[in-house]
Amino acid sequence: MITGLQLAILAGGMVGLGLCLLVARLLPAEPDLADSLERVSTTRARSNERVLEGQSGKERLGLWGLRVLPPGLWARTPTRELALLRIPIAQFYGEKLTFAGLGLLIPPSLTLLFNILGLGIPLQIPALASLVLAVVMFFIPNYNAVDDARKARVEFARALGAYIDLVALERHNGIGARQAMEAAAGVGDSWVFTRLSEELTRSRWSGLPPWDALHTLATELGLPELDDFADIMRLSGEEGASVYATLRARSAAMRAAMLNDEIAQANAVGERMTIPGSLLGVIFMALLVTPSLLRMLTSA
Repeated sequence: MITGLQLAILAGGMVGLGLCLLVARLLPAEPDLADSLERVSTTRARSNERVLEGQSGKERLGLWGLRVLPPGLWARTPTRELALLRIPIAQFYGEKLTFAGLGLLIPPSLTLLFNILGLGIPLQIPALASLVLAVVMFFIPNYNAVDDARKARVEFARALGAYIDLVALERHNGIGARQAMEAAAGVGDSWVFTRLSEELTRSRWSGLPPWDALHTLATELGLPELDDFADIMRLSGEEGASVYATLRARSAAMRAAMLNDEIAQANAVGERMTIPGSLLGVIFMALLVTPSLLRMLTSA
């Protein structure tokens, strides 16, 4: 049987959720023109039915949030990071709403558990904690996307160094610029080589030079190393310059830069490991000196 205290806790959680939705609703909204025109379209309902069939629960929740909630609620969206990780915007927004919902539910649940154990907690505490935790957890997917994208860029740079060496070997054998880039991209089976192969194939069908496609990809994903490689291949394709030595030098420079970064990270970790050892030394010296100090104080 539900007691009055349990009802008060549930009411606090509902009040917190209502306040969040009220604040989100009152924020100024800037409707997108394309989205507004799509909403009044007669074919939108049929197309949505086909799209929703292959969507997950988070994507559907994110689409609901895009339709109902104001754009200013989402704050900054890491577009480049999501494009690099190939995470749909709707799925990202759905994950943010899921985390925020969990943040609203955790404090009332813990308060209910504590009250069952006999610890009296005021109603204001879970209500305020729900709002704070919901806001904090709402931005956790942003941090995850930025951190995963940083790791993906490091992995991309490593694979790009090997790809540049393969392109240099293909060009050294007398193969054309586009053919060399496509053949080198087809060698590896990692996501980096797959992404490069897809962009090169798309540029072939669209009639664009391959270096322009890589320039666009580098700008979209924030990959300066790929942008430099595209500049080198532009010289090779448009001016017929010999780029074998340039490509080998570029890949060697990339490997040296990554090695220096790893050495710097290892040194930083080593410096942090000296802190516990120093603290242990200080504690050991304190244990040795403390008895003498106590005897001196008691004798005085």
